[in-house]
Amino acid sequence: MTRPVLSRIPASEPAEAIVGALLADGAVIVEGFLSEAVLRRFNAELEPHLEEAETKDQGYVNDGYAAFYGPHMRHVLAVAQKSDSFIDEVLCHPVFVAIGDRVLKKSCQNMQLNVAHVLERCPGATAQILHRDQVVWPDIGPQHPHRQFASVIALNEFTAEIGATLIVPGSHIWEPGRRARPDEVIAAEMPPGAAVIYLGSTLHAGGANVSRDRRRRGMHVSYCLGWLRTEENNYLSLTLDRVRRLSPLAQTLLGYAAHDGLSMGLGYLGAVDLADPLDLFAQGRL
Repeated sequence: MTRPVLSRIPASEPAEAIVGALLADGAVIVEGFLSEAVLRRFNAELEPHLEEAETKDQGYVNDGYAAFYGPHMRHVLAVAQKSDSFIDEVLCHPVFVAIGDRVLKKSCQNMQLNVAHVLERCPGATAQILHRDQVVWPDIGPQHPHRQFASVIALNEFTAEIGATLIVPGSHIWEPGRRARPDEVIAAEMPPGAAVIYLGSTLHAGGANVSRDRRRRGMHVSYCLGWLRTEENNYLSLTLDRVRRLSPLAQTLLGYAAHDGLSMGLGYLGAVDLADPLDLFAQGRL
């Protein structure tokens, strides 16, 4: 039986091509997502934080999350607070914005960052269970088919041996309860700077790192509907002083804009003194 494959589309291609492949297969590999120069700068910014994570006792919200990530993992969290390259080159990346416009904005005014963290899968890391990211929220019905889309950006080379992300193409349209056969699971092998982007309904997992001494460094970035509670609490992960210095687009993607759902027959969320926080930032009142 032929193993499924994912489309590989350059980031420079029209957004319609990337979104079309994403919706057709549940995932797509975008090549050249980060340039070599951006990749070098971003990795340099991350290095001291990864060194700190080497000796840090990483806490988890519960034992289930601790087991899910396992002991052979290094995390850098609150990346939006720690890295200017993340804000400028990742958070507001035009490919992410274009996907949000075409996939999530059918159900919300603004999408928002759900979580962004850097993950190093060290030798000995075992494969995660196949899962769908969007199950962190209840099913909200067919009128909102997409709650989220996510990505893993390769910050070094991704190979199956060191734990490249596992993807099950087509699983976003499977009947509930169907399980993936081994021949339906593929490793998203890709060069540094590429990204595998997948829907919240697509089965995937972090792969096992069976190498002796190589680490798989990747960054998980996901976005969700603007009126959902996010996994990472961006309001507390960033200082208000840093948020004030960001662009309106970055502020919006971090969840600081009011969500005006009146045009969709929904409510108005996130106001401060009955005003949009973006306006208050611009006026120096927040």
